[in-house]
Amino acid sequence: MKYIVALLLALAIAPAHAELDWDSALNGPQRADANKARDTSRHPRETLEFFGIEEGMTVVELSPGGGWYTEVLAPLVADSGKLYAAHFSPNAAGSPYYRNALGGFLQKLAGDHKLYGPVVVTSLAPPAETTVAPAGSADLVLAFRNVHSWMGTDSLDGTLAAAYTALKPGGVLGLVQHRAKAGDDPEVMAKNGYVTEAHVIAAAEKAGFTLDASSEINANPKDTADHPDGVWSLPPSLRGGDEGRDKFEAIGESDRMTLRFIKPE
Repeated sequence: MKYIVALLLALAIAPAHAELDWDSALNGPQRADANKARDTSRHPRETLEFFGIEEGMTVVELSPGGGWYTEVLAPLVADSGKLYAAHFSPNAAGSPYYRNALGGFLQKLAGDHKLYGPVVVTSLAPPAETTVAPAGSADLVLAFRNVHSWMGTDSLDGTLAAAYTALKPGGVLGLVQHRAKAGDDPEVMAKNGYVTEAHVIAAAEKAGFTLDASSEINANPKDTADHPDGVWSLPPSLRGGDEGRDKFEAIGESDRMTLRFIKPE
């Protein structure tokens, strides 16, 4: 009997969620030095904590690209939670970019089966493929600097609808996006990578989400958001080459909004 009492007491005083292993997530061997160097601009820990990541969660990363954030997310949730990576469809038509990007991501996962073995890769290609995770299963859906791409492929509404379906009631959608000046034209946004907060919020609310909070974690007041090659003028792309390089390196990475939305209960 005394053992049962001791167990119940331990459970009563234990924290609701175990401490996340941030050291492994941020400093583990799965991260290249070049990726770690960008932490001062992308603030992964502060961003994920703002979105409410906790031990044991089911997390969906939308459009993970080369896996910059996947490297951080996998060590945080793989042991006791689940991570879905909703990438391009292997059936994507047209440009080989989509298949090549997916192939590179899959090679990354295969290179460290112990870390990435539990990652479930799904397809995001609205309107045909929108099951990014089982309906109502996710605690947290995340996307980093993807909204302009979805606008450019006319898939923003379909993508946000897919996120809404995947989330549990009360679940969180976390979005980070290059921030345009208020009043910019949506057609321009899709081309230069910068999107207004009003446009992102309106699209999320149209999908059924409620804005819960915003943060300036990823703000950069030096970014004027009016560069000749759009957001790609800035690091790390520096698309203009040597032309204006010193100026753009002095600005640093883009000014970004960080928005947390809730799927209503």
